[in-house]
Amino acid sequence: MIEHDGLKPGDRLPSERELSERLGVGRSSVREALRALELLGLIETRRGEGTFIRDFRGNQLVQLLSTFILQDQKAIRDVKETKFLIELDCLWLIIQKAEKDQLLKFKNWALEADYTEDEFFLEVVTLADNHLFLRIWMILKDYYNSLDLKKMIVSKTEYAELIDTLISKNESEVIRVYKNLRKLSKG
Repeated sequence: MIEHDGLKPGDRLPSERELSERLGVGRSSVREALRALELLGLIETRRGEGTFIRDFRGNQLVQLLSTFILQDQKAIRDVKETKFLIELDCLWLIIQKAEKDQLLKFKNWALEADYTEDEFFLEVVTLADNHLFLRIWMILKDYYNSLDLKKMIVSKTEYAELIDTLISKNESEVIRVYKNLRKLSKG
């Protein structure tokens, strides 16, 4: 319903009565569901105003779920591996889709702006222009960050080198530079 109605964080949800009618369930069921969503931090109720959608990204829900999902080393490795594979696939998509002027603009931003590793790779995933990859990557990024793994220090020059390989459209070089950036082994 949220997607169907085009609701976004900050938007007001329909009343309990309307939700009950639209979903074909009792008002007490709607009330309980709303309470659960509020406890998870996904919605917020304001007295006299209604119920509103909260921005779930970076939400404690990810932290909570990660304690259940990421209980073993294989799950942790899988999250890290999948995040990196999506980034690599996004780099490949950029080689296929992006125009040189887009990449030059990206390089200028990478050399001049102050940004985090997450912000750099958000630009990469956005530039790949694949909405599904973006959504999956955002979730994996939150799980990955909840692991509190040691972050590698990457210089703006190293990021710019990655962008230069994208401009050259040399796939094997993009992979080599990305792996070096991530300090990934060949195994």
